[in-house]
Amino acid sequence: QVQLVESGGGLVQAGGSLRLSCAVSGRTFSNYHMAWFRRAPGKEREFVAAISRNGGTNYADSVKGRFTISRDNAKNTLYLQMVSLKPEDTAVYYCAARVLPVSGYDYWGQGTQVTVSS
Repeated sequence: QVQLVESGGGLVQAGGSLRLSCAVSGRTFSNYHMAWFRRAPGKEREFVAAISRNGGTNYADSVKGRFTISRDNAKNTLYLQMVSLKPEDTAVYYCAARVLPVSGYDYWGQGTQVTVSS
C-alpha cells in the first residue's frame, strides 16, 4: 500500500508563492509516475502537472511558466513550486501516483488547501 501526504498549503496574496510537498511511503517512490491535481470550489478536479519516473514534466496551460513540479527520490517527496499565484489558483491540491505511464492514477493523497486572496 502507498500513502501520500500533502503539506504546504495555506493562504497567500495574489502574486505570492507557495511550495507544496507530497511525502510518499509504502513503496519505492522512484518507481512511480507522479502528478498534482486540483479541485476548485464547484468545479471538477483538473490536472495541474506531472513528472515521470525519468524526470520528464508536463503542465496544464493555465499554470505553465508559473508552477514547477519536481521530485526528490532520496527523500521520497514530490514538490510543486507555485509562483505568481492568482485567485483562480484557489483549490484543494492533490498529489497522485501511478505505476504505468498511461494508466489512471492508483494512489491519491488527502489534499491540501491553497487559497489565494485578491
